[in-house]
Amino acid sequence: MKKEHEAELEDELRPEYDFATMPGGVRGKYADRVKHSTNVVILDPDVAQAFPTDAAVNEALRLLVNLAKTTTQL
Repeated sequence: MKKEHEAELEDELRPEYDFATMPGGVRGKYADRVKHSTNVVILDPDVAQAFPTDAAVNEALRLLVNLAKTTTQL
């Protein structure tokens, strides 16, 4: 059974924890570091269906790289 209306969440944060006045609180401080240290690729849904795991994607890409190397060396 669903509750009719839950009370709004009460602000339990103490007044001394005013994050707006705290020094050093910078939004996205480490965003650039994370962006450069990760390599996330989003596959289109039709491509993702062809590969059941990330290992399958890596194997297919390695085969493609090797094929491209041997083709350009001829």
